[in-house]
Amino acid sequence: MKKVIFLLGSLALFISVMGQKTDSSAAAAPKEKKPEKKLIGLGLKAGVNFSNVTNASEVNANNTTGFMIGAFYAPQTKGVLGFRTEIIYSKQGYDYANGSSSGSVKLDYLLLPQLTTINISRFFEIDFGIQLAFLLNAKADSSKASSGSNPYGAMLDYYNKFQYGLAGGIQINPIRRLFIGARYGISLSNMYKDPSSYSGGGSSMPVPPFIPSTSSIDLKNNVLTIFAGLKF
Repeated sequence: MKKVIFLLGSLALFISVMGQKTDSSAAAAPKEKKPEKKLIGLGLKAGVNFSNVTNASEVNANNTTGFMIGAFYAPQTKGVLGFRTEIIYSKQGYDYANGSSSGSVKLDYLLLPQLTTINISRFFEIDFGIQLAFLLNAKADSSKASSGSNPYGAMLDYYNKFQYGLAGGIQINPIRRLFIGARYGISLSNMYKDPSSYSGGGSSMPVPPFIPSTSSIDLKNNVLTIFAGLKF
């Protein structure tokens, strides 16, 4: 009987020790990571614009700041190449000084970038492609009331409401959903209409001080944007 009790006690002690070892091994073993939920490719972004215009030395054009906010669709890809399509509300323009007049031109655009992406790694990509732009609103702080009306009140009449151009930049993805980046966009089409459409032919529209008075106006938007956003 004593031998049986001794054997049962020894067996219980052995099982207890082995159980403790098994528990400690299980605790020490790393837990399996849950598979990451696949992003659907939609996202939001916002940033700061540093904008100007080209070929505007006559009005001494300088940079002005604005902002942008938008949404995008950029599906995940396992390859090097991908694409992204965006819709962006962008406030841009330029500062000017022409004779005794100076001020700022403020332009509100709806931008539609269609970009190819080159995925250098999961943390870094390069974007480039075409960009369409639709002018929503325009104003200049040089506007002055005259006889109860603003001589530049019909500001949109000076502009080509549709423009096209190029855009390219870089994007860094420090963590899975967050990204930061920079992009440069330049218009390939003239932002202003032919001056003969409002400065001649009996038109009552004056030539404002923020537009060069030369016979050929070739001003084009260019914008550097620093942005950040989230992917979902």
